[in-house]
Amino acid sequence: MPFYHQLGNIPRKRHTVFKKPDGSYYYEELFGTIGFDGMSSLLYHCHRPTQVKEVLNSIDLTPEVAVEKNMKAYALNGFKLPPKDDFLESRVTVLMNNDCHIVLAAPKKSLTEYFYKNTDCDELIFVHKGSGKLRTLLGNIEFGYGDYLMIPRGMIYQIEFNDENNRLFIVESSSPMYTPKRYRNWFGQLLEHSPFCERDLRRPTNLETHNETGDFLIKVKKEGMLHQYIYGAHPFGVVGWDGYNYPYAFSIHDFEPITGRVHQPPPVHQTFEAAGFVVCSFCPRLYDYHPEAIPAPYNHSNIDSDEVLYYVDGDFMSRNHIEQGMITLHPAGIPHGPHPGAMERSIGEKVTEELAVMVDTFKPLKLTKEALAIDAGGYHTSWVE
Repeated sequence: MPFYHQLGNIPRKRHTVFKKPDGSYYYEELFGTIGFDGMSSLLYHCHRPTQVKEVLNSIDLTPEVAVEKNMKAYALNGFKLPPKDDFLESRVTVLMNNDCHIVLAAPKKSLTEYFYKNTDCDELIFVHKGSGKLRTLLGNIEFGYGDYLMIPRGMIYQIEFNDENNRLFIVESSSPMYTPKRYRNWFGQLLEHSPFCERDLRRPTNLETHNETGDFLIKVKKEGMLHQYIYGAHPFGVVGWDGYNYPYAFSIHDFEPITGRVHQPPPVHQTFEAAGFVVCSFCPRLYDYHPEAIPAPYNHSNIDSDEVLYYVDGDFMSRNHIEQGMITLHPAGIPHGPHPGAMERSIGEKVTEELAVMVDTFKPLKLTKEALAIDAGGYHTSWVE
């Protein structure tokens, strides 16, 4: 949950006259969510942000569903997704429902020739490989390996990569994404038992103010369509802003795991929540310290949720034959647990160096045609002894 932030120049009172040095006016914009009830920021533009000069063609981005009602465990080789030059073209939805799309991307080039905003979804971009700079109309954020980039819906942005070796795991959420409620007090402050705090959230800096007019291409995603607009003013023409609705970064390496004498359930790893799913971070940590503890997770039935694990780094002790960049899907209704031998191997171990991102959805996920193209095969039978 972001907290109040301000960048650039703003008037002392909201909704009042704010003049430029030459006596002309800046233009105020409320950038908010959930009508007038959600988080919002007030932006002040050098030029009117409403100047649509031309509407170009639209492209249908609707993923092709291959498995509609799934009851089979899958393992997907994410790193087999071929890299592409363009940032948007590299993004491939592999799992989806009405609450979220789970997307892989391997962009080779920076997004600099046009601007992009997703008006359907908040975007959570996990940086598995690569580094660079997220540039937005509210300021810039440097990022690197292990960073979550939280980009609210409607945020206009570009993204610069330092090289061509980039691998991203992206969750698009149709509802706003927040830090878990149980980590926050009545006023929204992260509590002492939270595995991270406000100091760990990196807010935008270096507000770019481009006082320019001309022809600026913005690609806008709405209802599965990519619409293309020519705007008459530079999208990064904000001279100042304040509020709660802005992008931020959080490193998975700053997540402080909660441990116990016996195995802790997955909610202790929770990092974000939305209306239809949660996101968890599995990080290097000490194992359970009861003298007879079994560090491997117990077998469990996903009665109400599909479980997705994205493997980032280290040795994920409960699985066999898992590699970096793989995604496993354990559908609701089928019990799952450690692979044969994993429970026995874990007994007596003191520490794990695993790094993974988990998404648990409360509605079933569908697999796309692109997901089946990177299916490792045979995962659903990998528990047979």
